[in-house]
Amino acid sequence: MTVPTKAFQLWLDSVAGDSSQAAVCRAAGIKRSTLAQQMVRGRVSIATVAAIARALQIPVLEALSRFPKYGYLSAEIKPPTDDELLSQIADTDLLQEIINRGAAAELGTEPPHVELSPIPHRSSVRCWIDAIGPADLRLRLAKEAGIAPQNLSAQISANRLTPELALSCAWIADVGLGNGLVSTGFLSPDEAGWDPDARGTALRATRSSKLILLAAERLETLGKTVRRIEQDSDAVQAVWENLG
Repeated sequence: MTVPTKAFQLWLDSVAGDSSQAAVCRAAGIKRSTLAQQMVRGRVSIATVAAIARALQIPVLEALSRFPKYGYLSAEIKPPTDDELLSQIADTDLLQEIINRGAAAELGTEPPHVELSPIPHRSSVRCWIDAIGPADLRLRLAKEAGIAPQNLSAQISANRLTPELALSCAWIADVGLGNGLVSTGFLSPDEAGWDPDARGTALRATRSSKLILLAAERLETLGKTVRRIEQDSDAVQAVWENLG
């Protein structure tokens, strides 16, 4: 996803004040040559816009909404659903919550709060997509984006999703547009307007039966992934043994 160079330059001039382009790049952690190449090509990536916005302490969604192509972003902020929040809790944290509840039940005490891992976790993209539904979401997303379903699956399996696909996915599922950008790591939860303890609150409010079923689904998927990796490793080892 990109913005036109002319629009980017106008935006940068309006927000950078007297700071030089070199100073802005240093503050944003961007190589000057990288920005120059993007501008020469006529398209500046939104990752560059986001980095500069953070350096200048401008809300990322507000910055992106200044460009006509993304003007809808600041007006489409919706809080994440409980299912979305749970999707952004790592497998190990879900299991820890289940263990804590079981131990507390035996002792007749309150379970301690789990300190949640940061977002994204290793399957945050797939978990978010599974959480927002509907069942044909992936097919509809691939069709709307004009990409092969297997290419979309490859991105999801690698825990990657382009910002454009994340936004399209949120549109189809009618959820907050920034939420998918959180699952990909493009935005932090705070930048998307999430309450700091939203995930913890959702976790503690969810029945144990639902948590156990959710953890079981994730472990089943993880088991299949690990099995494929092991099979590939065995195949490679067999080739080396035959060669040796």
